[in-house]
Order: sequence, then structure tokens, then C-alpha cells
Amino acid sequence: MGKKLHASAQRPRRSRGILSLTWPIFIELLLQMLVGNADQIMVGWYDPNGVGAIGNANQITNLLLLVFSVICTASMILIAQYIGAEDTKRVNETYTVSLVVNGIFGLAIGGLLMALCGPIFHLMKVPEEIFADTCLYIRIIGGGMVFQSIYLTFTAFFRSSQMMKETMLISVLINLMNIGGNALLINGAFGLPALGVAGAAVSSDVSRIFGVVVIAILFRRRFGPVIRLSHLRPFPVDQLRRLLRIGLPTGGESISYNLSQICIQSICNNFALFVINTRVYANMFAMLTYMFASAVAQATQVVVARLMGAEQIEEVDRRVKRTLLASLAISTLVSVVLYLFSTPLLRLFTSDQAVLELFHTIMLIEIPLEIGRAVNIVMCRSLQACGDIRFPIAICVFSAWLTAVGGGLLLSMPMGLGLAGLWIAMACDECLRAVLFLWRWRSRAWCRKRLLSM
Repeated sequence: MGKKLHASAQRPRRSRGILSLTWPIFIELLLQMLVGNADQIMVGWYDPNGVGAIGNANQITNLLLLVFSVICTASMILIAQYIGAEDTKRVNETYTVSLVVNGIFGLAIGGLLMALCGPIFHLMKVPEEIFADTCLYIRIIGGGMVFQSIYLTFTAFFRSSQMMKETMLISVLINLMNIGGNALLINGAFGLPALGVAGAAVSSDVSRIFGVVVIAILFRRRFGPVIRLSHLRPFPVDQLRRLLRIGLPTGGESISYNLSQICIQSICNNFALFVINTRVYANMFAMLTYMFASAVAQATQVVVARLMGAEQIEEVDRRVKRTLLASLAISTLVSVVLYLFSTPLLRLFTSDQAVLELFHTIMLIEIPLEIGRAVNIVMCRSLQACGDIRFPIAICVFSAWLTAVGGGLLLSMPMGLGLAGLWIAMACDECLRAVLFLWRWRSRAWCRKRLLSM
């Protein structure tokens, strides 16, 4: 065991309720979605083609941001377990190693984006009329990518100590600053030059730099001078190995899932335009339910990791089961309400009768899909927090490609069910994984996993 933990935030006190930790994460995720859409809308007012430029650039940046999640997710789990085990030395080592490694990743990815954006967007067949703006946007974003990696790493540190409100408030400030910067720079307010797409990118970079400064100062005040280069002499290879053993499989699963969604979108692109539009709207509404389940799962992961570090196995089992029931109840309620009011809600966005009718059908299929997803997200993150890494990743990758993609291709085209076939396949994927995860939890194989002795 290490010495006494530096700050009160790190003492292994009784874990807070999972649902009390959920709402700050939910608000943070909701802000990210709303502000991401606001960026494109504000650019669209200045230049409609700018929306397509940012959309194409974000496909690449969103995929590459998953690289940072490799270290962020692993550090959050490890630090929470070390706090539960009262091992100060390992906590501080993990802080330092995680920050340095993700900083290096941020510099490397930023450099790649700036150097290779041309070939990347040629492969994506970005139209010539928005090609220059797409490259300009991603070069500016790439220049600030290191600040994004550092910010996300600090966010993981706070969450591992169950300090979700702090990161939520900083996120609010960053997003407000980003919107204000867009208003100033995109259209050139108060005599400033109108920068269009470049203005949106500069605003994003400046707000991220601001976020890094604020979160670093707050971290220092709450935790003290715990990040030191001395922790890297000699370099803690065992800590880096633990981070990668946890992070690489989880990051690989995220990349696999995103690629499977791209394949599903490619299948959907074979249908009429109103079908493609319906999928966009369905995903937008489904995101509300998904974000809540994701917030619950992230909060659960932190609490479970800390309890596992303290070897409170029965408390882990009790917390996960209780949280799972709450997540199921809320996800089911939200998805049923969205189905019942699907037509009047969608009329706020479109009056296309074909879209409205198909959307109503999709939102009915969405109910079992969200029930399965509520189980999957909570159970997958809980198993990971316990150290059961390989099983959930294998199940997620296998089922997504075989059931969601393969089944979706079969049901949508040869069997003629179209978008409904794709949604049925995705619902089957989620429900299949839910059954397998519940079986795995019931087997209690996770009890025998020990991350700290890896």
C-alpha cells in the first residue's frame, strides 16, 4: 500500500450513489451533442457549403478521438481501483503516465491530420467545392488536438474520484465560449474579419486551450502537486502495460462499432432519399435515450472500479443490479414516450409524409433496441471496471458485425424490409448481447479478475 492519499477527494470514502453521479455526465454529453450541431448550423448561416466541410472533417476527427479514449478509460478504471485500495503511489504514477502518453498521442494525431488531410479527403471523395474548406478546418483542429487529448485525460482523473460536477461546469464554460467565438469569428462581428469555417475551427481550438488551463488549475487545487516528472524516473513500464491492456481492447471495440455503423449507413444509402433522412431523424431521437444509458454506465464504471479496489464484491453486485433496473426503467419509459409522440415531434422538423410513416414504425422497433442497449452499456462497462476485459469486447465485436451488419443486410435488401430490417437487426444485436452479458454477470467470473495484480 502507498502512503495516505494527498487530497480528501482521493480518500476511499463510501461511494456516492450512481444515479447522483449520472446527471452531470448526462448534461455534459447533451451539451456536446447540442453544441456540435450548433457549430454546423452557425456556419451554415454564413456558408451552406461549410456544413458539408465540417461534417466530412468530423467523421475523421471523431474516429481519431477514440485513440484518446484508450488511455482515458483505462486510467479512470485503474485510478478508481487504486483509490479503493488506498495505493497513493500508484494513483500518482497513473496520473503522470496517462497525461504524458495522451499528450504524445495528441501531438502525433494533430501532426497526421495537418500533413495527410489531402490524401484522406481524396479517398473519402469529398466534393471539390468544399475540399479546400474541409482541409483548412481539419488542419486548424489538428493544431489544437493535443489540448483536446489533455483535457479529456484530466476529465478522466476527476471522474475517477467521483467529481463529475466539476467537469460538467467546465464543459458548460467551454461550450459557451465556443458558441461566442463562433458568433464573433464566423460572420465577423464588431469589425472582425469573417472567417467562416476557419472561424469555427479557431473558436474550437481557443475554447479547448481555455478548458485545459481551467481544468489543470482546478486539478492542482483539488489534488495538489501529484503530477511530477519524477514519477517517470525510472519509467513505470508496468503502469503503462496495465493501461494498454485495458485501453486497447476497449478502444478497439469502439472503433469496430463505429465502422459497423458506417457499413450500416452504406447499406441505407442504397435506398430512397426519404429512407436515408428517416435514419438521420431516428438516430437523433434515439440519442436522447442512448445518452442517458451512457451516462449511467460511465458513473457505474467509476463506482464499481473503486469498490473492486476495496474488494467489496457483494456491494459491487448489489450496486450494479440496482442501477441496471433503474437504467432499464428510464430507457424503456423514454423510448415508449418517443414512440407515442413520434409523429408530432417529427413534424417539428419535416412534413414529408413518407418520412413520418416510416419514422413511426422505426420508433416502435426502437423500444426493444433501447431496452437491450440499456443492459449492454451498463453491463459492459461494469465488467470492464471489474477487470473482465476480453469477454465483453469479443461479444460486442462479434455480435455487431454478424447480427447488426450481416442481419441488417439480409433483412433490409433480400427480404425487402428496408430500413425496418436494419433496425430489427440492430435490435436483435442489442438483445443478444444483453442476454450474454447478464449470463456472464450471473456466472460471477468477474469476481476472480484482479486488475491491480496484472
